[in-house]
Amino acid sequence: MKVGLFGANGRMGRVLIEALDASEDAHLSVATVRDDSPWVGMNVGELSGIGKKHIDCSGISSLKNTDADVMIDFTLPVVFESNLAWCVENKVPVVIGTTGLNESQLHSLDNAALHIPIVFAANYSVGVNLMLSLVRKAANVLGGTADIEITEAHHRFKQDAPSGTAMAIGEAIADELGRDLKTCAVYGREGKEPEREHNTIGFATVRAGDIVGEHTALFADIGERLEITHKASSRLTFAKGAVHAAQWLSGKPAGLYSMEDVLGLKE
Repeated sequence: MKVGLFGANGRMGRVLIEALDASEDAHLSVATVRDDSPWVGMNVGELSGIGKKHIDCSGISSLKNTDADVMIDFTLPVVFESNLAWCVENKVPVVIGTTGLNESQLHSLDNAALHIPIVFAANYSVGVNLMLSLVRKAANVLGGTADIEITEAHHRFKQDAPSGTAMAIGEAIADELGRDLKTCAVYGREGKEPEREHNTIGFATVRAGDIVGEHTALFADIGERLEITHKASSRLTFAKGAVHAAQWLSGKPAGLYSMEDVLGLKE
């Protein structure tokens, strides 16, 4: 399978180059960067630190629909819609890991899925997606009495907060409990506040150093608490999951799929 990358020079782009180089069933066929990027013409292997390979980074405007069977996009919200529009226009499936999307961009995603198959996930780690199933079960059993808090930590360079994964955990819990996360979420606390409302779901965020990603869902009752935690130590975990999603997406009909679909975790 030919897999193409948007944003090959990004943190995840470089790791995806490494993951595709190690894959036996998929290979990197094109790696794009902005047309005005200093990385145009840079060898992808040297860019990602794995030694010289047979592909150089190319400007986004030179991308053709024959270059890839599937595209992978882990870029930023500012270029999300243009990348998505290219995939729709050229009928190329896409795996998307861009986080921090607004309501308008999510609407564009839904519309695009009417025309091409898309995998969209906040996190492509197998462990995190198993965690989403576990927090649903915990919410079903404990949500009636327990206070629910979600904490997450990432590196100092991450721009969106809470993380897309933290929001996905919150959505999974809220959905299981029949709550609307838009109205029950509490993002940080400061000063003297009234007693905690039971139906709220709290979020706390840490940005520091080079933390790859840590997420905990806390279900705390009087006398006991349950903590479900996932810690990532390498971005290669996410990259391998995205490559697996790209392979799974081949031949699928138009639609919006999740990593839980890819892994067969949905009941």
